Amino acid sequence: MTDRATQSRLASGKKRVGAGIARRLIAPLLGAALLVGACSPIMTYHGYAPTDDLLAQIEVGRDNRETVAETIGRPGMGGVMEGSGWFYVQSDWRQRGWRAREEVDRQVVAISFDANDRVSNIERFGLQDGEVIALSRRVTDAGPRPSIVSQVLAVLGNFTAGSFQ
Repeated sequence: MTDRATQSRLASGKKRVGAGIARRLIAPLLGAALLVGACSPIMTYHGYAPTDDLLAQIEVGRDNRETVAETIGRPGMGGVMEGSGWFYVQSDWRQRGWRAREEVDRQVVAISFDANDRVSNIERFGLQDGEVIALSRRVTDAGPRPSIVSQVLAVLGNFTAGSFQ
């Protein structure tokens, strides 16, 4: 019996040693997998731009706003002026970990209409066709700002500095 008990203890000891090694390997491997997963890029997609196959179904000079809407849908935005073109915009963004998002692709489909609301032109623009436009900002100066003391005195009954002399 002693031999069996000894063999049993030795065998279970080997299992424990093996289990300890496995536990020591699992934790770092799991940590590495989480670290790699956290660094993988996250893609987000905004908007809609019709495919070339859908645009091929639209005939310049024949189709009007209604048939374009039936074929590819209405756009998310239109031109500023009444009766101007339709614009379909799609942007693909990638974010890697803690870094700021970056735009990796942009598609703009512009459909122009003539005076009779017939399609006059179809154009597709990509990210490489875009231009960075510097916006000017106008900040209006509010003039001199009152100090904290004058604000407190104004609240306490409209006192002026001359009334304390």
